[in-house]
Amino acid sequence: MTGFLFELSFWLAAPVWLLMIFAPGWSATARIAGSPLTVVPVLLVYLALAIPVFPELWTAVSRPDLDAFRELTALADGAGAVWVQVIAWDLLIGQWMYREARRLGISALLMGPLLAFTILLSPFGLLVFLGLRAWSSRRATRDGFAVAVSGGPRN
Repeated sequence: MTGFLFELSFWLAAPVWLLMIFAPGWSATARIAGSPLTVVPVLLVYLALAIPVFPELWTAVSRPDLDAFRELTALADGAGAVWVQVIAWDLLIGQWMYREARRLGISALLMGPLLAFTILLSPFGLLVFLGLRAWSSRRATRDGFAVAVSGGPRN
């Protein structure tokens, strides 16, 4: 059962990722990616895995210790729960990145591969996105200042 739930967590998150990567301009994608409720099915899988190992989970999180965390992840449900938690947070991070990219006008051609990278290695993908976001914000501020100083855009 643990193996099934482990795989199910990915398949519950995958449709949202696929929409953000392959249909970023579709209005339904914006609505779906804008909702934090997309993560609820993944969190239900998390609960199914976390409840049976709750004492070990509580020990690992209430008194952070590497050995306690190792003991938790040595249990199939414990490792599964940690993995599903990663899937849930990665999805929320990806949704935020998608929305921010749309707000800032970052190209979907750039964001698609970055979101795919984020599925695999979210800390690296998030760091790259934060750099891209900072660059885009600075560029928008600079361009906005140039338009304001010149009296508006030139045709």
